[in-house]
Formats: sequence, C-alpha cells, structure tokens
Amino acid sequence: MSKTVVIGFLGTTLDKASGPERWNRWRPSVSVCQHPDLLVDRYELLRDPAHSKLGERIAGDIRQVSPETEVRIHDLALADPWDFGEVYAALHDFAANYPFDPDTEDYLIQITTGTHVAQICMFLLTEARQMPGRLLQVTPPKRWRDGHPGSYAAIDLDLSKYDQLAARFQRESEDAASFLKAGVATRDAGFNRMIDEIEQVAVRSDAPILLTGPTGAGKTQLARRIFELKK
Repeated sequence: MSKTVVIGFLGTTLDKASGPERWNRWRPSVSVCQHPDLLVDRYELLRDPAHSKLGERIAGDIRQVSPETEVRIHDLALADPWDFGEVYAALHDFAANYPFDPDTEDYLIQITTGTHVAQICMFLLTEARQMPGRLLQVTPPKRWRDGHPGSYAAIDLDLSKYDQLAARFQRESEDAASFLKAGVATRDAGFNRMIDEIEQVAVRSDAPILLTGPTGAGKTQLARRIFELKK
C-alpha cells in the first residue's frame, strides 16, 4: 500500500495560534492529520525561516494528533513571498531536488495555506507533473472554534481520467462544428479541417474572424452561424 505524503506551506495566518486555546481553533496544517479516513505518513512542511517558531509548534502539534506522521521541515527563504518569479523558482528547485517516488508514495499538494502566489505556483507545478500528485484542499468547519477538523478534498488534475467530462467536451466541439456546417455532413477533408479551425476560434476566443472567398461561396451564411455560435 502506498504511503501518503502531504506537501504544503506553513500557514502564517491560518496556522497561527498559541497556548491551550489553539486546540479550539481550526488550523489547516494540523487539521489535515486529524481526519480518521486520511492517514498521513509524512508531512513535508515548507516554511520561511522567519517563522521558525511557528513551524516547530505546528510540527509538534501534528505529531501530537497523529503520532504515526513523520514531519519534515524545509526552509524556503523568500525575500518577497508575493513575487511570482521568486516563489515559482524556489518551489521548482524544491520539486527538482525532492526524491519523488510515485510508485510507492501518494502525494497530496496542500493549496490551502501559503500566499495566493504560492498556491498558484503549487497548482502549476502539480499540473505540469513537476510535483506528481493531487491537489489537497481543506475546508474549515461551520464553527471554527469547536475543534472539528473540517473537511478535505483531493483533486486530480489529470483530466484524461475523467472520461465523462472528456466525452462532454468532445460532444460540444462536434455540435459546434455541425452547427457551422449547417448540419450537412461531408467527407471533404479540407472543408472539415477549415470548420474545425473556425470552431476553435469562434468558441474559445473573442478574436475577429475574416472570411474570404468568391461570390456564392457561402460566406454570409457562415458568418451568421459564427455570430450565433459566439453569442
């Protein structure tokens, strides 16, 4: 059975709490390890060295609520946590040097904590498979101060696994192409290729389309259908 590994930033705001009262607050990094149906074998906690004390406290609390979870702290020194280039480069370097082993470990990339820039970078690296895992999103309970861990969702970005969704996109594309052809099926490869290209622009872009051709070629009718399709 694969081990479950969570990779996520320390939440300098949401995770911040001290004293006994902290156990009554929802803290995303700790809550991940409080779900009975989610056994976390290892937590890779990314933190800025400036928040070392908070990082140690969260690591200790994770170990307390989930003794079977190994917590590893990684320091990512960021001069500006809102600088996209700097954050992406730091996370890319982390991913490039991390010993990922998808055959024996299941990775959950925590995107609830960290700045919005960090969350976007984590998303992009996961989508690009630089971080070969699923996104993990945790949600607080309705009452933050009742000690409940809230809920969580693991999101797989590999859309090829969603056959129903892929089939829907394919049907919509075929319907749009059929609409442009006025419902007339044809085996003319050149015509079909042209319609497919027009469909991509008409449905997915607001860019203007220039139709050229001799009189009687059907430009006016096609223009009307493109207009209707773009509405």
